[in-house]
Amino acid sequence: MVLLSDQVHFRLMSQKDFFPVRNFSFLVLFLCIAIFLTGCGGSVSASGNSLTGSNGGNGGTTSSVSAPRWHPVLSDTWQWQLRGTVNTGYAVSVYDVDLFDTPMATIQSLQAAGKKVVCYFSAGSSENWRSDFSQFQAADMGNNLTGWAGERWLDTRSSNVRQMMQARLDLAVAKGCNGVEPDNVDGYVNRSGFPLTAATQLDYNRFLANESHQRGLAIALKNDINQLSDLVGDFDFALNEQCHEFNECDNYQIFINNNKPVFNAEYASVYSSDPIMRQTLCADAAARRFHTLVLPLMLDDKYRYSCDL
Repeated sequence: MVLLSDQVHFRLMSQKDFFPVRNFSFLVLFLCIAIFLTGCGGSVSASGNSLTGSNGGNGGTTSSVSAPRWHPVLSDTWQWQLRGTVNTGYAVSVYDVDLFDTPMATIQSLQAAGKKVVCYFSAGSSENWRSDFSQFQAADMGNNLTGWAGERWLDTRSSNVRQMMQARLDLAVAKGCNGVEPDNVDGYVNRSGFPLTAATQLDYNRFLANESHQRGLAIALKNDINQLSDLVGDFDFALNEQCHEFNECDNYQIFINNNKPVFNAEYASVYSSDPIMRQTLCADAAARRFHTLVLPLMLDDKYRYSCDL
């Protein structure tokens, strides 16, 4: 988010000045107004796909004031593609795309067609191919993510990590995203290499939600199944992977009950290869009021089956 900063300079004037100060009460009023105006500034600098955070690096202090934002509804349908040139031809209301790799022109084109755009980034892991990777400190990065080359778990208690996430949210605003999808926000139940706990995860996830809302961004709660009840009030919608495959979908009823949509992706090959199994999957998704897609794990639009069609 780019904020324009105005600097207000003032001086006390003598009787020779054009605008004389004639009494003490007026002087006090003048000083109060000037101090208020000088306290309103702030700035965010942008350079390509890398932005400087605007919270002074404290990583933890947030405001309760939120900017106007998009509120997803239960009827919203979606498409999820994180790799390759985005296929913009699906008749859905929401697109979920990569924050760094998706050109602003693609985001604007989708929005011109009446769609909302959610921008993906990893908030719980470093990815060594990202443009801001060098800004992570050695102490920020822990164990490797199993099965995902180049990724390491982050210490989400770190003020540097939090400042970097603020900069990523600023990038989402600068590129015009309507919402964000922070990934890997359940490090505390994984072998992260850090002493993360349920309490530290709740604190971090609420930090992400508050920072997003301050910038006018909607935010998805990605997986983190054990904390759905704790976080339903902080997040605008849920994004789940494989709850049907692992029999975890019941947990998401709390989002539906709060009129917040659940976007679900399933990767099991049986759902793409067996029409009967896919029909059973979709019947269950419809009963739950989920929006379920059967997609390739790489999320490259190689194939797509939607239970909404």
